[in-house]
Amino acid sequence: MPRPLSDHDPEVVLEAERDIRAKLGEEDFDFEALLAVSNIYRAATAVRNRMEKEILSPAGLTWGGFTILFVLWVWGERETADLAEDSGLAKGTLTGMLKTLERSELVERAPHPDDGRKVLVALRPSGLQLIEGLFPAFNGAEAEFTSRLDSGERRELARLLRVVTATADGVDLVSTN
Repeated sequence: MPRPLSDHDPEVVLEAERDIRAKLGEEDFDFEALLAVSNIYRAATAVRNRMEKEILSPAGLTWGGFTILFVLWVWGERETADLAEDSGLAKGTLTGMLKTLERSELVERAPHPDDGRKVLVALRPSGLQLIEGLFPAFNGAEAEFTSRLDSGERRELARLLRVVTATADGVDLVSTN
């Protein structure tokens, strides 16, 4: 049985899009919006699945675990509520992931010096070594996934996705060139 929305063959995807239009053709729907959002989801899922399978899982990480390490690497020690938001995770999900990362000795938690109700999270040396060693392969895959786009198209794709994200988040778009 065909799997039109999860198939990797572009012809099957285009046929699925035609099937959707045929099914909903009499209705007053915005098909361009439907296809744009559907393809954002498909692209994000395909990228995530491949990154997890080929790069993150062999290193003992999930997408969320990698994201936590990346945020701490780039922006340094974070309070757990900020880390959850910055990583796009629910606080409860973050708690479980931090336990796993702590058991692997990649991060450490410490009480906040000014507010005993808060907890700070920082990379341990082994976490720093892992993210610094893993990021080149991760970025190499990012380059591969966008290799059929020229530099201008990659910038435009990033800009357009920022527009969609800002709209979904209900925030004003910051102009970038």
